[in-house]
Amino acid sequence: MLESFTQRITDIFSNITKKNIVSEKDVDNLLKEIRYALLDADVHYTVVKQFIENIKEKAIGSKLYGTLNAEQSFIKIVRDEITTLLGNNPVPINWGNAPPTVILMCGLQGSGKTTTTAKLARWFIKQNKKVVLSACDVQRPAAIKQLQVLGEEVGAKVFTVEDNKNPLEIATKAYEYTKHMLNDVLIIDTAGRLTIDDELMHELKSIYQKLQPQETFLVLDGSTGQEALNVANSFHSVVNATGVIFTKLDGDTRGGAVLSVKNQTGLPVRFIGLGEGVEALDEFYPDRMAGRILGMGDMLGLIKKAEETISAQDAQSAEQMFKNKQVDFNLILTQIQFIKKMGSIKNIVKYIPGMNRMVKPEMLDSLDSSGFLSMESIIQSMTPDERKNPQIIKSSRKKRIAKGCGRTVEEVNQLIKHVDQMKDAFKRFSGMENKFKMFNFK
Repeated sequence: MLESFTQRITDIFSNITKKNIVSEKDVDNLLKEIRYALLDADVHYTVVKQFIENIKEKAIGSKLYGTLNAEQSFIKIVRDEITTLLGNNPVPINWGNAPPTVILMCGLQGSGKTTTTAKLARWFIKQNKKVVLSACDVQRPAAIKQLQVLGEEVGAKVFTVEDNKNPLEIATKAYEYTKHMLNDVLIIDTAGRLTIDDELMHELKSIYQKLQPQETFLVLDGSTGQEALNVANSFHSVVNATGVIFTKLDGDTRGGAVLSVKNQTGLPVRFIGLGEGVEALDEFYPDRMAGRILGMGDMLGLIKKAEETISAQDAQSAEQMFKNKQVDFNLILTQIQFIKKMGSIKNIVKYIPGMNRMVKPEMLDSLDSSGFLSMESIIQSMTPDERKNPQIIKSSRKKRIAKGCGRTVEEVNQLIKHVDQMKDAFKRFSGMENKFKMFNFK
């Protein structure tokens, strides 16, 4: 998310000269660039104004924090202000006094509400909760079928009432079913519209008043910019939402609403969607997100994602892999397969401190999706000796490898060239070694 903003901020920070005290002139120049970057990311202008004023007040004359240099001091101030802007602390789930805990999902059509409903169900199931999904979107064609398919994928029961077009009746019966079956969580997927209208709000309000959900999550499209704030205020005034889930933040969206929503609506961000897969939902931690936005990474988030996605056998192999300091094609192949299980390489890189400076965007493009398939096929076309000793791969071997996997010699050359570039990048993963030990793999 906010990739262009992150890159611009990184460039701004890299221009700070190392000095014990940041002068007022230094601050003015830096804040001017940060202001432009925030506005270009579509952060609300009143938020930008207050944000800049807060930083300037804290930064002028600020001395080093301990052993930090001026650049790091300024970055710390900016990071702390972004964390405050995002809400400071994560908001835990408001569990009901007795099961089931009811969660009402609302939002406009096209925001990704139904998919997010399934993602949220998966998140609860990972915590050993029994989840029921209530299909109350009777407006959009195939919405119920979509929820049923997604529910089966994540392992959640989908409650439907055939030929019933009354969302309130469906939601009420779903609640009774969930309670009778002693399930823990009921998530209600409601209908959306292309725009806010009276019918939509009346339907939503009737369900809200009847079931009194513990959580009401508003699903917002992160690519819609400041319009998302208007949508949030409209829904919040009707159903008293308890939080926002932003979707479609896996690309280079402007995404400024993420930085503006808490300040402008009072609603905390609770989760963010970073992809289409049902696993692509992250719990929102303001401090961690501030680090990712500023290109400082989020190793705790990466570790948690690893815990959720890799098996015990994979973790054992990974622990051994990170102990091996020799970078060859066997290691790279293992790492590619490991990272693929955790999602898009572009998203994974954002978790790793300093990686945005080390790995160029064009390199990430070559590593993602089809690039992974290309790399795997090339490596699998090599002999064991070639995988272990890349330096022996000369002209004749390159031609044979390219022919064996249906790729070009240029692609083989490019992969060989990347070996050294990837060496330092993949070493960053070695910090996860201690965490793998916590899995009891000694």
